[in-house]
Amino acid sequence: MEPAGPAQRGALQELRLHLVTWNVGTASPPPDVTSLLQLDSLGPALDMYVIGLQEVNSRITNFLSDLAFDDPWSIFFMTVLSPLGYIKLSSVRMQGLLLLIFVKHVHLPFIRDIHTHYMRTGLYGYWGNKGGVTVRMSLYGHTVCFMNCHLPAHMENTEQRLDDFEKILEMQFEGENIPSTLDHDVLFCFGDLNFRIADYGIHFVRESINNKRYNLLWDKDQLNMAKKKEAFLQEFIEGPLQFKPTYKFDLYSDVYDTSEKKRKPAWTDRILWKVKNLCQHASKEGEFSEEEQTISVTLNNYISHMSYGISDHKPVTGTFGLELKPLLTDPLVTLNPEGEWSAEHDVVISYSAVPEFPSSAWDWIGLFKVAFRHVNDCVTYTWVEDDEISSNKDSKQVYMSAAEIPDMGGEFLLCYYSNNLQSIVGISQPFQIQPNRTLIEKHVTQEENSWMQKPDNLESHNEF
Repeated sequence: MEPAGPAQRGALQELRLHLVTWNVGTASPPPDVTSLLQLDSLGPALDMYVIGLQEVNSRITNFLSDLAFDDPWSIFFMTVLSPLGYIKLSSVRMQGLLLLIFVKHVHLPFIRDIHTHYMRTGLYGYWGNKGGVTVRMSLYGHTVCFMNCHLPAHMENTEQRLDDFEKILEMQFEGENIPSTLDHDVLFCFGDLNFRIADYGIHFVRESINNKRYNLLWDKDQLNMAKKKEAFLQEFIEGPLQFKPTYKFDLYSDVYDTSEKKRKPAWTDRILWKVKNLCQHASKEGEFSEEEQTISVTLNNYISHMSYGISDHKPVTGTFGLELKPLLTDPLVTLNPEGEWSAEHDVVISYSAVPEFPSSAWDWIGLFKVAFRHVNDCVTYTWVEDDEISSNKDSKQVYMSAAEIPDMGGEFLLCYYSNNLQSIVGISQPFQIQPNRTLIEKHVTQEENSWMQKPDNLESHNEF
């Protein structure tokens, strides 16, 4: 089933979001993430993936190499998701903390004002092994923020965890008219929050887990206890912990820590969310008042994934429905290819922009394969001002040289990138480019000639 498409103003639209948090313990990506990303789900397709990782390998050699190129985890998820029609919208990394956001192509023109930020809290704020990384955006006109955190470890550091958590939540983005983190319409906070189960001994905790009586442990979960006392946490919501504590496991097993330390199991890996000044739903059965709210969050699924054993943490996922009234219904730029495109001749692109669009001489239109991975993945591009060939009050045209078009042709789409908004603001429907038949025929002829010569070459070779 297709994901939700652009909706009409005033009509409610549901976007399906899948959020992953996973402390990967410096490991490389696993061979398969089908269940983690719900790729085998029979339900409606997901509109957005938000993937927060902690303890990504940040040894100096790995980190310097990752600064120059995408890190292995980013490449891995792009390779999995791009053939399914998802593009990497944004990412931010601070040493071992990595946050990736993927969306379906159809939503790109309605996601604007994307900003990233990070805050170090390790070693008194000078070291980035602990802290938070954040991506914020305007989604169909609503402000949404995603925050991936890694808080201090160990049972006795509850107060330090809470202090750092509060400090990260006070993070301010650079730029004008950007709300503070807590002032977004929707805020998701997740990660290895490192809260432990207090008071109870390890035998009682393990026995409760073995009997699946998780509710016996909820009252002594340090995060649950803090939510009752700490003002800054009281507006946050979390789904029920109906899964085993996700830390600490022996590698490649579902057996809790058998080392000498025998760490007490804990729900360290969590997903919280907060909706600003609005009612929230815990299930789809809740009433929805059009007068009171323009965006709401529904938790559909909150689970751990026991089959993944590359680290001592199990990943946790939350699947959400974001029900909203789109405040944006038209893309800033509409564009399409003119006529039939072929790699044998120059081609023309027509586009039009809404009157309020803040265009720039540095704007460009890129040609992308349909399964492109991110905005830098364009096959070629054209500058909207330098390559303009006609203009009137309704639309403009730019050309693209045949020399830049892939000879083999194929299925492509066009994206308009705004330099001022630092995002894709328009995207065409997929279309076909016809191959350069002259070059293909020449290539086939060369191959045939090469093949015809092979028997002679073999005979002469066999004479020696």
